[in-house]
Amino acid sequence: MNGKVIVAEGVYNPLAPSKAAFYSAIFPGMGQIYNKKYWKAPIVWGALAIPTYFYLDNNKEYKRYRTAYRLRKNGLQDDEFTDEFGNESISLTTLESAQTQLKENRDLSLLSGVIIYVLQIVEASVNAHLLQFNTDDNLTFKPTFIPNPQQFEAPKIGLTLKYSF
Repeated sequence: MNGKVIVAEGVYNPLAPSKAAFYSAIFPGMGQIYNKKYWKAPIVWGALAIPTYFYLDNNKEYKRYRTAYRLRKNGLQDDEFTDEFGNESISLTTLESAQTQLKENRDLSLLSGVIIYVLQIVEASVNAHLLQFNTDDNLTFKPTFIPNPQQFEAPKIGLTLKYSF
């Protein structure tokens, strides 16, 4: 039977959520494509591209400031943060605090990327679960206005729950 259970409305595949999660773990967005939610894949790629860009940018800037700081600490002159007259445009303290801030930003970008990666795996799995639920009109939940003939000016608001067997 291939691990599938046949029910009255269609085929229930208990392995579909794990397949979707596996595909998303291998390649981000592939679980969404497996679930036939093609429009979600570019959103996943964009959501992962943003922290990747900021990680790479902050890492590059961190290395620049770290190199200048190390050169100055060792008594050497760095050309990057000095003006045309040989004066230091950025102090040693500023270089040190910039390194700290850029390292924090880099680490935060990495953490954001990992969180987004995990969330897209969870989203693919949950979506695969939800695609197999019965959502026909026999089960409805909707707000309804219930008029009261004795108090016409103040309508009552209620909920109707209809469940048919």
